[in-house]
Amino acid sequence: MVKLRACLGATIIASAVAGCAEDAAEQASAPAAPPMTEAESLPTDNPFAAPSTLEFEFPRFDLIEDSHYMPAFEAGMQAQLDEIAAIAANGDAPTVDNTLVPLETSGRLLDRVASVFYGVAGAHTNDTLREIQAEIAPRMAAHSDEILLNEQLFERVRAIYEQRESLGLDAETLRLIEETHKDFVRAGAALSSDDKERLRAINAELAELRTQFEQNVLDAGNAGAIVVDDVAMLAGLSDAQIQTAAEAAASRESEGQYAIPLLNTTQQPLMSVLENRALRERMLEASMARANDGGEFDNLEIAGQLARLRAERAQLLGYATHADYILADRTAGTIDAVNTRLAELTPAAVANARREAVDLQALIDAEGGDFELAAWDWDFYAEKLRRERYAFDDNELKPYFELNRVLNDGLFFAANKIYGLTFSERTDLPVYEDTVRVFEVFDHDGSTLTFFIFDAYARPSKRGGAWARAYVSQSRLLNTRPVVANHTNITKPADGEPTLLTFTEVNTMFHEFGHALHAMFSDVTYPSFSGTAVPRDFVEYPSQVNEMWAVWPDVLRNYARHYETDEPLPPELLERFLAAENFNQGYSTTEYLAASIIDQALHQLAPQDVPSADEIMAFESATLAAAGADLDIVPPRYRYPYFLHVFSYAYSAAYYSYVWSEVFDADTVEWFKENGGMTRENGQRLRDRLLSKGGSLDPMAMYRDFRGRDADVRPLLERRGLL
Repeated sequence: MVKLRACLGATIIASAVAGCAEDAAEQASAPAAPPMTEAESLPTDNPFAAPSTLEFEFPRFDLIEDSHYMPAFEAGMQAQLDEIAAIAANGDAPTVDNTLVPLETSGRLLDRVASVFYGVAGAHTNDTLREIQAEIAPRMAAHSDEILLNEQLFERVRAIYEQRESLGLDAETLRLIEETHKDFVRAGAALSSDDKERLRAINAELAELRTQFEQNVLDAGNAGAIVVDDVAMLAGLSDAQIQTAAEAAASRESEGQYAIPLLNTTQQPLMSVLENRALRERMLEASMARANDGGEFDNLEIAGQLARLRAERAQLLGYATHADYILADRTAGTIDAVNTRLAELTPAAVANARREAVDLQALIDAEGGDFELAAWDWDFYAEKLRRERYAFDDNELKPYFELNRVLNDGLFFAANKIYGLTFSERTDLPVYEDTVRVFEVFDHDGSTLTFFIFDAYARPSKRGGAWARAYVSQSRLLNTRPVVANHTNITKPADGEPTLLTFTEVNTMFHEFGHALHAMFSDVTYPSFSGTAVPRDFVEYPSQVNEMWAVWPDVLRNYARHYETDEPLPPELLERFLAAENFNQGYSTTEYLAASIIDQALHQLAPQDVPSADEIMAFESATLAAAGADLDIVPPRYRYPYFLHVFSYAYSAAYYSYVWSEVFDADTVEWFKENGGMTRENGQRLRDRLLSKGGSLDPMAMYRDFRGRDADVRPLLERRGLL
């Protein structure tokens, strides 16, 4: 079915997929899927009417038109409701086979259209898709409520749950019972009729607001692009970057000018090289003013409404705040645990940032700069100091980080060494945009494992940031195999120019590919456990682990070669680069923690305490001051008006998850180092015991099975320079 955990968010924002491995006996005992039903009202020429006939049900992007989505959504919702009604009305005593299995297999049509629609709407939207997204969001929320608040269905789920220990079930099926029951309860199935009606209204409004928030951020970012007339103002940019800015301006009907679009985070990448201080200031101010200027894309009122409605919903469900509600279903468990971790890390990070600021000010003074370090100066002078201290310039690396080499000789090479995977590009499969690429992925035994979609380049139709998602999720019950995508926002160079990456972009590629690997190794029976059906503060762990291979010597030597001469990255440059790796950690840790702190603060409020639109930015400032993280020169990585993670995507009260997951990541890196590093044996252990398990086991039990103990926080503290 359209996964319950996704439905709880009233929208489907998929990330990477993953799964679980079972022994042969459990695989043999997996129940067979019942025949699939579809709504008769959907014309057969609609590409969603039946599963794609392409391999692995690869989406028919070549046949899908915008006009196909809404009819498929409507037919899919009705088909699933018919299936749910039949399950609920079954007169036989409830069992796994007559209740949970058909529940898992329901909604196939809806799953097909939703997975493609939300994928394309994020990666290559247009006005029509935006209209559909706005219309369908509250309808999908209502649809989810129709299932999760169905009293007859819940009674069947509860009956199975109450007798679960006596049924002699395998571990995955037992967990399915427990997790499904929990999902229904957390969705409000046990509420009174009046409270259910209020919950439905809240969920519908939240869905509308999240969609509007996301669209406002995209519109505000496009509208806020920095346009300049004089090329001299772009001093510090390469010729290729200047040409890209010229093309960006031309696409905005500003021929003869230069445009720099605003990207996802507060700081903008080009600020590290732009020499014009006034332009850097203008760029940062525009970034921080996104959706916060009182204009048509202002998000302050929406942010407050989202926080109030979430808090009200949490109290309806028996929790003090939205953060309490979210964290009860995470590995962290409680707001106290999260607050304690953030409070432990913040003082040391801020102290490091202050020391770094002193060094940057000294550099400004030494150059005769008659000004105090400001936030728009940080990246520029940090890069200068890095070059001075380590004789290292980030731009020196870019010729050695050509996109195709990083992809083929970095990501794919590492996956081959660790997991035995091989890759072959497929140009015969359809894509939704011309620069998107598809690869067939072969397992260590030569069999086809999955298809991997790689969407590298930024464009106005694409949301910011980087992410992974599944277009098809793996399930033994449904006999489906994964089709997985990675999306990044690398600036496309001028025609004929190579795509040369910063190391940050290289690291992002390895990170997102970690999500993809989590997907590729999926081996679960039940769809609800496929993909990243693990707690949000555990989901980033596999992707962060995969970052280690970006700088692993054997991997780095293989992909870091000059794009013109094929010469390897010089050993002395590599040595300087590795020595500089921990540089600026105070800044990067502080800006991340600041964003985590403001997320928690807003979502730890009762409904009546959520600030108004006029007060919310003051609340942000006061929160940072109270936490000791109020450095004007280190703004939060995201601020409320454009904090997509927490107001549109699935990270509300959960942005802390990255550093929480990094504890597991850093400890796992230590395990690899202690056990021989990049070996097939080590990779297979990680795959078998953790990456292939999805949500079928408790995540902490999976980690202990892999590591042999609980995670140790010390490797993270050492990595971040916090000891």
